[in-house]
Amino acid sequence: MAYDYDVLVLGGGAAGLTAAGVAVNLGASAAMVEHDRLGGDCTWTGCIPSKTLLKAAEVAHQAASASLYGLADTPIPVDFSALMRHVRGVREHVYADADAPPIFEAMGVAVRHGRARFVDAHSVEIEGEGGEVERVSGRYVVIATGGRPAVPPVPGLSGVPFLTTETLFEIEDQPARLGVLGGGPIGVEMAQAFRRLGSEVTVLDRGPRILGKDDPDLAGYLQEQLEGEGVRFLFGAEVERVERDPSIGSGQAGDRIVIAVKGVSDRIVVDALLVAAGRRPNVEGLGLDAAGVVYTPKGVTVDAHGRTSVKHVYAVGDVTGQFAFTHMSEHTAKVAVTHALLRLPMKVDAAHLPWVTYTDPELAHVGATAASLEEAGTAFETYRFPYDRLDRAITEGAAVGEVRVYATTWRGKVLGATVLGSRAGELIGELALAMRHGISLRQISDTIHPYPTYGLGVRRAADQWYARRQSARLTRLVQRVFGYRGPAHGHKPGRIV
Repeated sequence: MAYDYDVLVLGGGAAGLTAAGVAVNLGASAAMVEHDRLGGDCTWTGCIPSKTLLKAAEVAHQAASASLYGLADTPIPVDFSALMRHVRGVREHVYADADAPPIFEAMGVAVRHGRARFVDAHSVEIEGEGGEVERVSGRYVVIATGGRPAVPPVPGLSGVPFLTTETLFEIEDQPARLGVLGGGPIGVEMAQAFRRLGSEVTVLDRGPRILGKDDPDLAGYLQEQLEGEGVRFLFGAEVERVERDPSIGSGQAGDRIVIAVKGVSDRIVVDALLVAAGRRPNVEGLGLDAAGVVYTPKGVTVDAHGRTSVKHVYAVGDVTGQFAFTHMSEHTAKVAVTHALLRLPMKVDAAHLPWVTYTDPELAHVGATAASLEEAGTAFETYRFPYDRLDRAITEGAAVGEVRVYATTWRGKVLGATVLGSRAGELIGELALAMRHGISLRQISDTIHPYPTYGLGVRRAADQWYARRQSARLTRLVQRVFGYRGPAHGHKPGRIV
């Protein structure tokens, strides 16, 4: 049977762009359908604008605390409207440089603009903005329609002008008081950014702490840092109702939002409310039933190759509801398209998935957590190295943090790692590489790392594996054999070399 394209990709975000690019690089014909601008959440409402805003907030914070570096504290005024124009300008730059349709058309990808809906397992109808409909078929179809911010069923929320990441970077006026629903990565990143820019910030979360999937100790240290900067946290916060402040007329400038929390007598009044309560997959309106693709409200069901219940239809990225990370969207797309076109048994590598919260300090993780290893009964040791002994961190006034590596005792096989500190996201990449390729702590320790760098912290953590192998008994044996006369040192619990 003849199809219009070898690979038909539905969605032009990180997963869709990768899928289409891999397909044409493998010699296949490919089309990509997107109803909005290419680039998706990462370029327009996620990674790029949020990290640009975080950088601006960091600069403002450093100016206000310059005495840490031997300079005079010089708080700088924030022109919020100009800052947001800068944020949007960076988005446009990234789009023009990496995501714009001509870039992919030059690669051989046919870019279609409109909303796609399955009519059968190989074909979709694409409805354009003017209502025109085009039917296109693919030998393989890749669903990469992404996700969107989840909005919890909070009473009254629909009646107030709340923000999500889809609208946050479009505002022109800085809120004097910002409320944040959710203590996950997005919530704490934006909480710190707006606090450093001068807003009063209150974060509300139903859980007992921030970043529930991360190491509780290091997440706790991060929380203390944020609290030290003035971010207010309310945990175990069950929001009973959200409403406009009745003293302000509906639609007037300066709308205020009142948050009522169960068990808290004082109502929380904010000028803007950011809902950062996770994400949900975009499965609606795709006609998945017509294609026979199995899905749930949590996402399209896929196997380890990214294949759906229909063998020639794959789903990648956020639409699967499994991994809400840009780097994982790219990885799953690469695996799925390679598996489809080359019939190679590639599988999604969830075991070595790193993630990073880009606060200051950053918090990053890969692999197993200490808690999961203990629950599984896996024997391991934790090898630590603190940032306050890392020379580069000391010179830059960034000595808060720690490298923690969970590894086997005898071989030093890395099972997982967590890093809190400056450049943690960069450091975790080395540990992810070590895990995936079986590089031991001994091998990391034996590898020359440049000095002074933050990356040296990984080697110094690995050095602790060697230190724990040291014993006074072995030292005395060496002394007898070679006639040495120094002290016979052995490992002392808690000692960091």
